[in-house]
Amino acid sequence: MAISKELPSTDIELSNPEYFINRELSALEFNRRVLAQAKDKSTPLLERLFFLCISSSNIDEFFEIRVAGLKQQVAFGSGQSGSDKLSPSEQLQKICEVAHEIVEEQYKVLNDDIFPGLKKAGINCRDCQNLNHKQLAWIKNYFNRELLPILSPVGLDPAHPFPQVLNKSLNFIISLEGKDAFGRNSGIAIVQAPRALPRLIGTSSKKNDFVFLSSIIQMHASDLFPGMTVTGCYQFRITRNSDLLVSEEEVGDLMRALEGQLPSRRFAEAVRLEVTDNCPQEMIDYLTHQFSLQHNDVYQVNGPVNLNRLMALSNYISRPDLKFPPFTPGIQRRLLKQQNLFETIKKGDILLHHPFQTFNTVVDFILQASIDPNVLAIKQTVYRTEDDSSIVNALIKAAHEGKEVTVVIELRARFDEEENIELANELQDAGAHVSYGVVGHKTHAKMSLVIRREGKQLKRYVHLGTGNYHAGTARQYTDFGMLTSDLALTDDVQKVFQQLTALGKAGKRKKILQAPFTFHKGMLDLIQREIDFAGKGKPARIIAKMNSLVEPGIIEALYRASQAGVKIDLIVRGICCLKPGVKGVSDNIQVRSIIGRFLEHSRIFYFHNDNDYEIFLSSGDWMDRNFFRRVETCFPIEDKRLKKKVLKEGLQLYLSDNTQSWVLQSDGSYKQNTSGNTNPRCAQTTLLETYTS
Repeated sequence: MAISKELPSTDIELSNPEYFINRELSALEFNRRVLAQAKDKSTPLLERLFFLCISSSNIDEFFEIRVAGLKQQVAFGSGQSGSDKLSPSEQLQKICEVAHEIVEEQYKVLNDDIFPGLKKAGINCRDCQNLNHKQLAWIKNYFNRELLPILSPVGLDPAHPFPQVLNKSLNFIISLEGKDAFGRNSGIAIVQAPRALPRLIGTSSKKNDFVFLSSIIQMHASDLFPGMTVTGCYQFRITRNSDLLVSEEEVGDLMRALEGQLPSRRFAEAVRLEVTDNCPQEMIDYLTHQFSLQHNDVYQVNGPVNLNRLMALSNYISRPDLKFPPFTPGIQRRLLKQQNLFETIKKGDILLHHPFQTFNTVVDFILQASIDPNVLAIKQTVYRTEDDSSIVNALIKAAHEGKEVTVVIELRARFDEEENIELANELQDAGAHVSYGVVGHKTHAKMSLVIRREGKQLKRYVHLGTGNYHAGTARQYTDFGMLTSDLALTDDVQKVFQQLTALGKAGKRKKILQAPFTFHKGMLDLIQREIDFAGKGKPARIIAKMNSLVEPGIIEALYRASQAGVKIDLIVRGICCLKPGVKGVSDNIQVRSIIGRFLEHSRIFYFHNDNDYEIFLSSGDWMDRNFFRRVETCFPIEDKRLKKKVLKEGLQLYLSDNTQSWVLQSDGSYKQNTSGNTNPRCAQTTLLETYTS
């Protein structure tokens, strides 16, 4: 890409809505790229099913949060809009068009690619048609034994109004003829499938042979209404608003307020209705009336309405040939023989690249701190973690041992609220000091601080990262982390913890950029510095890797940098509101997205700085919420060897990827990169081959 040497134009209004891509439509484009993985025949079959289910789960959350929010804005008469200036109503209309296309494509992939592929591999997922006598007998027995006792059909009449339907649950609307034992004849009944049961039931007659739970219920629906005739049985599923609305300024106890709000997710306002494509229009009209939905809110599908529950299939069968090859994360040579991790850290910073390098090093950091008699205190942030977490268990052990343990738990981590409330109670019971962060700001920073007595002094050790303290996702997400005893960095982290627990004022940080105070300004200053270098005729370059790019101030600064001749490469996995390739505005900006085996999650910011480049890692993206409504940490990598490592592994490999990269076009669509006549290059594969065995 040629670099323009022209000075920034002063007659172009960079806040023009034409220069911004709509946030919601960009999110849907990301889901198209995920769905494309399900169509990629070079991907193992069960992994393709996994990507299909992920795309379905993404759509669920999109409706639960984003569409629900837009519908509320319309209901309240709000004209609020983003930098693209589309009104909520306009956004909903465009979302409707794109979302229907994506859902239709999901089921086409399922029926035309995934199911035939599974059948060819000897794995059958079927309904109750074309089964032999033995299979039908087994299914009948299963229904009588496992389903009939727990199903609660509701025939609708004045004494039995339309039931409360749980969010995202599988349900059936059933048309009936005849009268029941009490002479009632409503004509319609509702049955909710048990949520505890799997959606695919393995038959006893043949290995890797499964029948849909929905098909079993449909086949035996007449057994639920003796003396009546079932004339139709149709699946449906409701998606509800799942955003928790807690006025933090008005509650005295955030935990109690959240506990009170959690049940509302199950029965909040409906935002989407999914039904099978054979459902009669009169039934659809009846359901839309019950849930106060419009025609555009209805998604008729050719298959199971709860598509993401198919993800469990890979747990039911043992077919390694249909999955990605297993791998063992690598471990650094200097860590192989270490017995005291603190002594190793003192000799130099440790940079970790997950999942290619083991997350156990981070776990060991907290485990060793919990049993080391010289460790006096441990401080930790928790945004998301797994069940039976080794890190949490170590914190509990440390508290039991009498160490000062402080944990800042973000109770409002979306969809993990209930688990985090339980975790907070467990830690408090162990004697740990638990804080819920700051009112109005989610604590999204990933940091641990260990304070250790060494001789007559107290020595601080810190872990900072781009990802959560979650061992499970550390094998699925790409992230960087650093262990350090650097005096300035550890002092900065200690001050952030003090601020989070004592709520003191934001003091000046020596090295860390912290949201909501200095992160945004710091990024703007670094972008401006590249603009200044370009203005002096010097080489200027910005490379940034993140999950999402939304914040208009940063986008406009990047436009100014492009106009000044700064070459900018952005690696944005998901949402990107910046529009590249606009003449006179973003000629020098290219945006690509990497979609592959691992979820790209690291945030890396590179600034050329007149050939003395600087690299920062961050817990936050370039989004409004990360800059202004969250507590985030953005920290420099200063060791020359480690900077080179991050530049190569985190940025350059991805810029050269020509198999899993998608290039953003100026119209908001993405075009997949192909190797063509050149050698195929895949960043994730290269890193796996480099570090794992």
